[in-house]
Amino acid sequence: MTIPTLKQSSGSAHTRFLGFGASRGDLSVPNDDLVEPINSSDEWIQQRTGIISRTRASEGVLAVDMATDAAREAIQASGVDPVDFDLVVIATISNVQQSPSMAAVVADRVGANPAAAYDINAACAGYTYAVAQADALIRSGTAHYALVIGAEKLSDVVDPTDRSISFLLGDGAGAAVVGPSDTPGISPTVWGSDGSRADAVGMNSTLIDFREGRSEWPTLRQEGQTVFRWAVWEMAKVARQAIEDAGIAPSDLAAFVPHQANMRIIDEFAKQLGLPDSVVIARDIESTGNTSAASIPLATHRLLQGHPELSGGFALQIGFGAGLVFGAQIIVLP
Repeated sequence: MTIPTLKQSSGSAHTRFLGFGASRGDLSVPNDDLVEPINSSDEWIQQRTGIISRTRASEGVLAVDMATDAAREAIQASGVDPVDFDLVVIATISNVQQSPSMAAVVADRVGANPAAAYDINAACAGYTYAVAQADALIRSGTAHYALVIGAEKLSDVVDPTDRSISFLLGDGAGAAVVGPSDTPGISPTVWGSDGSRADAVGMNSTLIDFREGRSEWPTLRQEGQTVFRWAVWEMAKVARQAIEDAGIAPSDLAAFVPHQANMRIIDEFAKQLGLPDSVVIARDIESTGNTSAASIPLATHRLLQGHPELSGGFALQIGFGAGLVFGAQIIVLP
């Protein structure tokens, strides 16, 4: 008896980014609007975080709505027909309706049915995780064109009286189209987690606690100094590894797009990496705030709008957050 050989899929040798889209919350919330409940000041928030204002979405606007708007812009920028998408991945921690997935709804809204669609929860590193998956699935032949989105409405999961993280957070969605390429456009991903310090940033209770009346609505909290030290020292090592694995040097970078967690972290990060002055650093946090999984694509979108000359250059993107999870890649900007 002849045993047939099992077929396996194979795809493009390389992948690249084809377009970006963005949708920020429709409200601009200055520091002065938030300081009274936390007994703080505009000066203190700016000094500690670099944030002047943050975008938040109106009550009737959901994360899935912002994800849809960002996706439509990215698709238009890419020139890919929506029917050609066979993968939609959304990174989010703030989908208030756990099922159906946000990705399935967005896939339908943009005309990408019957694409595979799912949400992932890797907090502020979620977008880099989604990029890693899209890259691998396209190169394996499991997918051909992917829509990768980070979408958050963090104003739904903050306590306005909390001094640890609430004033940092904003709402928005950033989207990117990833597709096949004749030349390399996405480097190997350096990713991982440190669950031993999971309590450093995350939700302060469970939905079961809330349902049973043992807690208020679960909201985000963080140990600021713990997160700061981890982000600056440990993530610098991850960033260096990503640069090395990509086969380039820091001087080859055109842009640095870290998770927009805190301006002090971003500046210290760049210092630790020894980035030359020629590298453009994304500082979208100043007017958008920390949007978790949405922060990197939102910052990239704004960077490309303000610096079109960066097109074709290398950008280091790194996400890090609750978990403690992290992911980093070098990409070629579209």
